[in-house]
Amino acid sequence: MGIVGHGVAHNTPNDNIMTIKAGIVGATGYTGEELLRLLSRHPEVQITLATSTSQPGEKVSEIFPDLKTLDLIFETLHDETIGEKCSVLFSCLPHSESMQHVPNWLRQGIKVIDLSADFRYRTPQAYEKSYGRHTSPDLLAKAVYGLPEIYREKIKKASLIGNPGCYPTSALLGLIPLLKNKMISEEGIIIDSKSGMSGAGRSKVEGGLREDVQDSFYAYSLEKHRHASEIEQEISLIAGKEVSIRFTPHLLPIDRGILSTIYARPKWKCDTKKLLKTFQDFYKGEPFVQVLPEGKFPKIKETTKTNNIQIGAFYDDHSKLVVIITALDNLMKGASSQAVQNMNLICGFEETTGLI
Repeated sequence: MGIVGHGVAHNTPNDNIMTIKAGIVGATGYTGEELLRLLSRHPEVQITLATSTSQPGEKVSEIFPDLKTLDLIFETLHDETIGEKCSVLFSCLPHSESMQHVPNWLRQGIKVIDLSADFRYRTPQAYEKSYGRHTSPDLLAKAVYGLPEIYREKIKKASLIGNPGCYPTSALLGLIPLLKNKMISEEGIIIDSKSGMSGAGRSKVEGGLREDVQDSFYAYSLEKHRHASEIEQEISLIAGKEVSIRFTPHLLPIDRGILSTIYARPKWKCDTKKLLKTFQDFYKGEPFVQVLPEGKFPKIKETTKTNNIQIGAFYDDHSKLVVIITALDNLMKGASSQAVQNMNLICGFEETTGLI
């Protein structure tokens, strides 16, 4: 059982379980709703703050009826007093907004897990290529990229986590084992990804996206998608040189989930058995990574509402390409449940607590 630091954990009145006080900023979006659900059943967490700009003063149970047992009211965000209410904070604010608040939160001794892109990049220049000016560039060097299967030990020591994007999580966990083992070339990587509508955010879905996607399927942001630079950053760190990829996202007429098909050139003669053995060895003991046996491939529905990612792979002797397929829930492993996984690590809890 973990304790986050001085004055962070406390005993609940009716039992002897140590809990942390957690807050969610921007709690009425899709990721905020998932965090409310996950944290409400987490045995070592008490939700003490949920903010909303659209629903201040409303009961959480009235906005989200399936959370009827959660006695909490959406509040307006007040940075100056937030440290009195929580010791761990999940920020679900839009890109470029989190960075305006995070420095103040950190000064109050709060551990921050940011679900926007504001602290995923290693340099302000990398961030600014996709999102615009970064107002807290000094914090980028202190932030840890929150991909637990790759950066677990760094996450445990961090006070600021940049929670990865959903597309990058699906791509990187499929690519990194093969890149680290020098089985595939860094050149010519193609990532073809399909996402459910929720990846666009609640406001767009409720603003007409659902009707637009119904009975349809299409690619978008073909020339430049923001998540491509995030994927390239992590691959380049492994390669030790700048790497470019071809990333094409598509929108599916389903609510949630991502399926990515990745194509890469092998560096040396390989076969399907060697590929799968590499994945199995790399992810041995990982509770949320499911490497599928030969001939079996991921399905979105098998990861829905879980923190799992499925990985399948094969070598195509005809095209001489390595093909990797991954599936995850974009709102869970691609966002909120991965954020809880990161919280478990920085708080010293069992990594799977509240997630299985």
